[in-house]
Amino acid sequence: MKPFGKKPLPGVPGFWKLLGPGLIWMALAQGSGELIWWPYIVAKYGAAFLFLLIPACLLQFPLTFEIGRYTVLTGEGVFQGFFRLNKGFGIFLWLLFTVSFFWFGAFASAGGTAIAKLTNFPVNWTAEGQTRFWAQISIVIFTIAIVYAKTAYRLIEWIMKIVALVSLVGMTWACCSPEVCTYLGEFVKGLAIPDVKAMHTFDPADSSRLLTAITFAGLGGFWTLFYSYWIKEKGIGMAAYMEHITGFRSGVAAIRRGKPALPQESLEAEGRLRQWYRYLSLETLVGIVGNLATTLMTCLLAFALLRPEGKLPQGFEIAVVQAEFFAVTWGDVGRLLFLVIAGAFLADTWLATVDCVSRIHLDAITTIWPDLGKENLRPWYYGTVVLLAILTSATMYLERPGPLIIVSALIGFAGTVIYSTALIVLNHFRLPRQLGAKLRPGRVSLGAMLLVTSCYLVLAALYLYFEFAR
Repeated sequence: MKPFGKKPLPGVPGFWKLLGPGLIWMALAQGSGELIWWPYIVAKYGAAFLFLLIPACLLQFPLTFEIGRYTVLTGEGVFQGFFRLNKGFGIFLWLLFTVSFFWFGAFASAGGTAIAKLTNFPVNWTAEGQTRFWAQISIVIFTIAIVYAKTAYRLIEWIMKIVALVSLVGMTWACCSPEVCTYLGEFVKGLAIPDVKAMHTFDPADSSRLLTAITFAGLGGFWTLFYSYWIKEKGIGMAAYMEHITGFRSGVAAIRRGKPALPQESLEAEGRLRQWYRYLSLETLVGIVGNLATTLMTCLLAFALLRPEGKLPQGFEIAVVQAEFFAVTWGDVGRLLFLVIAGAFLADTWLATVDCVSRIHLDAITTIWPDLGKENLRPWYYGTVVLLAILTSATMYLERPGPLIIVSALIGFAGTVIYSTALIVLNHFRLPRQLGAKLRPGRVSLGAMLLVTSCYLVLAALYLYFEFAR
């Protein structure tokens, strides 16, 4: 791998001009824990585990910030950093990542459950057949969109901004219904005080779902690493020096042609780095707090509308029973509107995922085989997107969407414990040796990362306990 050089740290052009990665983070997170697993847990166990929601979301801030910090300081995707730590470790983590994302076509299937319910097409097909039909259609449409888009990142950012805004407005409106407001006091109490009696009804068979809800309260698992690549595409910090795989500065990928560099130490660099960290903190909070707000609203709606009727999001209705969220205000029209929105922002989870998974695969492959795509990596990117479309189309036929999402989450959770530790070594011990004293991360951020990693280890231990207790 190319050694780091030194370059002046670019200035910060302004928060509103750079805003984007946090909104993608928020919208992508809405297609996992927010719509599926937290409503399931709340609908089944009421306020028993609600007290875990806010800490689970806020726990992601130090981790997400550290992922962004690496790209701000180096301009590289974070997987390049894992290879810099140790090539063997990088290959191991990449293989774990690869296995984790065999099944992300399940998110297209989850969206397909909503579209199938909405259209009842193809007629005379089973719900399972209709779901997979629409999942396949969405994969084909999004693959074509990526291949023909002038800039893949801009396409994704534009779509995800719309998803984030529509879901926030829709959920807020639904929560204003009088039927929902009557449960607000009990719900807020559950956020602070666990319902111990309800906890005693916990079924150990749901331990995977509970763990998935906690780790997907936000992005979670390997998904959180995507943040580094959105930051890179936006040209944040030292990434301003990097070229793009697709886009107006494209033609040759940053992975091959970019000259990795760390900021030169100077008084100007110190001030600029503080500004970049301020931007990174705000951008990260946009994703985390925005997702927390909408997750709280979906939980309130599940608490008020699904739990009293015993409705659970699962099987081939994983994104169907939640239509009651909008039906309470707008009746059948609201039910149909929710199915459209749910189908869209579960399917777009596949879109954002296939883009970043392709970039990470190319990060790894071009590190192991440096001559690959030496002149132009763009065809390799498009080829990887098409290959992943074929692979995920095949794997979504193996099982219902729910179990496939859980499998991906559990593998990703193991990866989180591993790469969180690696980030501590990378950002707080390896990189500081090459940075000026005034540019090195502080002890507070190191302490926060140690706390985060410890929490994930405890969660892993609890999960194993429940699995062996079954």
